Amino acid sequence: MTQEEIKIIIEQQREFFYTGATLDVNYRIHALKKLKACILQHEAEINDALQKDLGKSSFEAYMCETGLVLSEINYMLKHIRSFVREKTVRTPLAQFPSRSFRKPSPYGTVLIMSPWNYPFLLAIDPLVDAIAAGNTVVLKPSAYSPFTGEIIKKIIKICFEEPYVSVVTGGREENTSLLKGHFDYIFFTGSQSVGKEVMRHASEHLTPVTLELGGKSPCIVEKSADIPLAARRIVFGKFLNCGQTCVAPDYIYCDKSVKDALIEELKKQTQIQFGENPLANKDYGKIINEKHFNRISGLIDRDKVICGGRTDPKALKIEPTIMDFVTFEDKVMQEEIFGPILPVLTYDSLGQAIGKINSMAHPLALYIFTSDKTAARKVTSRCSFGGGCVNDTIIHLATSEMGFGGFGESGMGAYHGIDGFRTFSHYKSIVDKKTWLDLPMRYQPYTEKNNKLLHFFLK
Repeated sequence: MTQEEIKIIIEQQREFFYTGATLDVNYRIHALKKLKACILQHEAEINDALQKDLGKSSFEAYMCETGLVLSEINYMLKHIRSFVREKTVRTPLAQFPSRSFRKPSPYGTVLIMSPWNYPFLLAIDPLVDAIAAGNTVVLKPSAYSPFTGEIIKKIIKICFEEPYVSVVTGGREENTSLLKGHFDYIFFTGSQSVGKEVMRHASEHLTPVTLELGGKSPCIVEKSADIPLAARRIVFGKFLNCGQTCVAPDYIYCDKSVKDALIEELKKQTQIQFGENPLANKDYGKIINEKHFNRISGLIDRDKVICGGRTDPKALKIEPTIMDFVTFEDKVMQEEIFGPILPVLTYDSLGQAIGKINSMAHPLALYIFTSDKTAARKVTSRCSFGGGCVNDTIIHLATSEMGFGGFGESGMGAYHGIDGFRTFSHYKSIVDKKTWLDLPMRYQPYTEKNNKLLHFFLK
């Protein structure tokens, strides 16, 4: 799609927005219900697309993508009428008589750019929030997940007129053309390097942005942890979607006294969950493309592999792989892994671990396994990160009751539920001043009497 074609779409969407159609909450509710019905109708096609792009099973497709989208839609349908209401706030006595209130209003025309690792969820979830808030949307799926991109395009075409919601497919040229456009809000999920480009382009129009990025999310295993349970939950969270999850535990940082026991349980759980030959497991997916397959394979240090490590270049598959005796200087610790490699590092004290984590770029997620509540509070209070779990992994993003987002290098802004509605809304602060009384103290000429009244009201 050319720059001119994209410009026309943006102009059409802005014209449609200014008709005021999307301001009607019933219009938004109808749109969400139509989207929900269409997703349910095309669930098998969504599953098929995710299988082709990432090798996801239908179980995992529903658990991690379609089901979460439907939950977000249901949440919005349940709460949207309360979200759109004006909220009256206290008025200072000096402004008597008047009513003060905050009015949620949509930004206007929104650009949503989604990634390839959860291509349905991370495109449609923010779309749901943007529609609920009353915006028009240009949706740009990743070119790396073309089959899911096509089913998204099909669903959007069925549900919406192009001036309301439209899909732009394609690659780098289309991304560049979109970012040159003048949007009222940009929501981006992807890498830190591309996030910087998004922010740079957005600055040209002073467009506000939400950036959902990534980072090296630590998984602390404290000495009091339930080791078998920790291993089970870490293996699930790390190797889900072949490790291609922005909030996957990037590395284990454990108390050196429990490392050996933890490693044995990790190896045991890997075999239990993925079998003796994970490469032949039909429910274990694949790496998105050859480029990422080669990058991830290059992070494996064969001398430090204690579990897995085998690869299938033709099928783009890499076994769940655990590496021991890893240091922060190793290659695997120099970038976000975003693949099925789990390095294990140790610390001497929890304070040392906290200091090391805080010396690095702020991660998107942090996990701690411990039976010590004091240790849990210490880590969650003193470490800087986007979100996380105590005694589990990744599940903090699977709810509409809490916002999900990054911090520092891992992103800015949040979405899901009320946080998603707020992300795509501008809150106007309005004072409705009554006309039946007009206090004279603010007007010139300034008098001593009015000066005393002013000091009485403003204190």
